[in-house]
Amino acid sequence: MDTRALRYFIELAEQLNFTRASERLFVSQPVLSRRIRRLEEDLRTPLFERTSRQVLLTTAGEAFLPLARQLVADWQTAQRTARLVAAVTARILRVGFEASGAGSLATHAYAEFRRLHPDFSVEPKRFEWGGEVAALHEGLVDVAFVWLPADTTGLHTEIVAVERRMVGIAAGHHLAGRETISILDLSDEPLVWTRRAPKHWVDWWAVNPRPGGREPIWGPENDNVEEMLEHVASGSAVCIGPESMSRHYSRPDLAWRPVHDIAPLRIAMCWPLSRTDQPVAAFGAIVRRLAGRT
Repeated sequence: MDTRALRYFIELAEQLNFTRASERLFVSQPVLSRRIRRLEEDLRTPLFERTSRQVLLTTAGEAFLPLARQLVADWQTAQRTARLVAAVTARILRVGFEASGAGSLATHAYAEFRRLHPDFSVEPKRFEWGGEVAALHEGLVDVAFVWLPADTTGLHTEIVAVERRMVGIAAGHHLAGRETISILDLSDEPLVWTRRAPKHWVDWWAVNPRPGGREPIWGPENDNVEEMLEHVASGSAVCIGPESMSRHYSRPDLAWRPVHDIAPLRIAMCWPLSRTDQPVAAFGAIVRRLAGRT
């Protein structure tokens, strides 16, 4: 079942603006228009009234909206349930993360969980920028290390680690000789960014706005950490990442320096509030203990 057409319809119905809806969906306006037109053809009724000035829901569209939301929610529940049952039956604990995740804390937690629960296996699953939260809601993972800020509605959330934020620069960059760097030193440096994450997440990592209200200089885009670091190593831009990233992605053509005047990254351990099964609780207890928490 392909629910994209329904999700596209819901977003456009909420935004009533093709530009905003396409940006939030990470698709082009022509793609969004074609999907909506095809849905209307399948239903044999118009869902929107389009003029040069505005987009409005028709009476049929208003009636269809709550049902479309319920259809998408029911399909997500069905997928989540099937994936959960399959993982529990196979005695697998799936742990989501992005890039360097929770660093060595996660690695030690995997090993300790396997030692204490040898009848279970652990599957670390990496997602791209901010994707670990959606993976929790979709049942693709049982627990995840989430980089905040994030929308953790419906999730058990507890901070398990705090890391300094570092700037990644080319090894020959003029700032590479410094021990620490101020965010003000990066005012004229193009910054790698992504469309794959929510805007508030991108802005937080980019420190947007900068002190004084200025926006960063937006450099090349990326879809994953490997692309990001290629841009940085080539000297076309800089990036900002957590301290664990500087260790996990250490390369001779990169230099990592702490940015001393911005807030650190908080890493949360999250799982759905509806999850009460023993393996997730056991993993949470291990992470808590390793993190020095009671």
